[in-house]
Amino acid sequence: MNRKTLVLPAVVGLLAPVLAACGASDGGSVGGGAIVVGTTDQFVGSKDAPAPLDPAIGYEAGVWNVLRQTVQTLMHVPRGGGQPVPEAAESCAFTDTKNESYRCKLRDGLEFADGSAVTAEDVKYSIDRVIRIKSINGPVALLDNIDTVETKGDREVVFHLRTSDATFPYKLATPPAGIVQSDRYPATSPREGFQVDGSGPYTMRPEVKNDQVVKVVFTKNPRYKGDLKVHNDRVELDLFPDATAMGRALDEKKIDMMTRTMSPKQLQKMLEHPKDGIKLTEMPGLAISYLGFDTDDPAVRNKAVRQAIAQVIDRGRIASEAYGATAEPLYSLIPSSIAGHTNSFFNKYGEPSTAKATKILKDAGIHTPVKFTLHYTTDHYGDATATEFRTLRKQLNDTGLFDVTVQGTPWAKYRAAELRGEYAVYGMGWFPDFPDPDNYTAPFLGRNNFLNSPYKSVAAQETLIPKSRREADRSAAARTFEELQDIVAEDVPVLPVWQGKQYVASRDGLTGVQWAVNSSADLQLWELGPVP
Repeated sequence: MNRKTLVLPAVVGLLAPVLAACGASDGGSVGGGAIVVGTTDQFVGSKDAPAPLDPAIGYEAGVWNVLRQTVQTLMHVPRGGGQPVPEAAESCAFTDTKNESYRCKLRDGLEFADGSAVTAEDVKYSIDRVIRIKSINGPVALLDNIDTVETKGDREVVFHLRTSDATFPYKLATPPAGIVQSDRYPATSPREGFQVDGSGPYTMRPEVKNDQVVKVVFTKNPRYKGDLKVHNDRVELDLFPDATAMGRALDEKKIDMMTRTMSPKQLQKMLEHPKDGIKLTEMPGLAISYLGFDTDDPAVRNKAVRQAIAQVIDRGRIASEAYGATAEPLYSLIPSSIAGHTNSFFNKYGEPSTAKATKILKDAGIHTPVKFTLHYTTDHYGDATATEFRTLRKQLNDTGLFDVTVQGTPWAKYRAAELRGEYAVYGMGWFPDFPDPDNYTAPFLGRNNFLNSPYKSVAAQETLIPKSRREADRSAAARTFEELQDIVAEDVPVLPVWQGKQYVASRDGLTGVQWAVNSSADLQLWELGPVP
């Protein structure tokens, strides 16, 4: 979602939004009442996920987009990107040359929305509970380098880190580092339900039907003290079952803006045939799509099978057939627009080749066809996901080396099943926590990895990741990140497929749209406002 230690030139250059199409109209609810924003994100309560909006649990772009409006963090990444700056904090800085001790001082008079004071003890409590709960589905890996949290009076807090981590300020800008109240968030268990409370720019009220959120109402928090400037009094986030329904609501002036996830067909149509009163804003996108593997599953346990899959898939065809102009091939976990990227998969495998894949499998003594199921989620990454996986299945089966079926599952069941190791091969997307190469490598290769994968690389965990985090100058870590990418290409615990662009469609009369979604897909509702 957001952050990085030093400004990465490749990223900063991307942060200028482009208006792709525009028109004129009187624009829905803009100019009076709440600003209404549409999304296809789904928040569902279930036995497997009873607390989807708890900062210690939620680790999805949509969940973070709710948390960012309500739960305040010590730091935040400013408009347009760059180094993080104080938010709930008055000041923050490393206090040693090894980047192992980080001290923050809270703003004076900081309050939660109910009027109770925010203290250093609240910060410590919030961080400690994320680490203590250690949700298998949660974001604890972002904070697992913290050894202890020390308080000094009511306003000072010191983070003592196990090892050097130049990226730590950016981690304090993410929702799992958000400050919560001890009387509302249990110390050792998640807060069940959909209510979120904090000291952020908004209070929130979820509207729930059948254990599923249908709308979130954000109201400007009059007690908010921080670095953000709020340009509106109220925003409603409407949740739609799919992109078609969301687009219809925009056309009918029921919403003022639609965000994730618009379908490729919608985007193509809007680009080719602009509508009066609606503008399409192209923004930098750092999201990636990849295949994950349960490296303990008999079907793909031998890395030769995973290498053969990497050898035959045609990323260009997948991107063009499923996503059109909104995606491009990706040959590394690190996107091409992030400093430190190298085309490790292309360097190793080159163009798709059945002959080379046949040799890989034959040399490893693998009998063909290799049989497995490709799993994907039906309702989390957009309508085009099904097309992507049909294309993947055809490419694999056409070689004669594989016997692949495809199975789609709703996200509420899909993610839990993936974490339990029920899928040999499965599709996932990644929206970065911050635009630094560390956030495209450590979550997959480090301790407490995001996928709960059995794959382990001693070189990555014990040497390369710690080494990369010691470099305050991120460009100096480029060689280390190249080695990490080469390890992924060799062992194929995950297989990058494409990286995407992102667009926002909005009605005329709405200001701040170009800043409302940043490169990491963070929704920043405080930027929106009606034309004066």
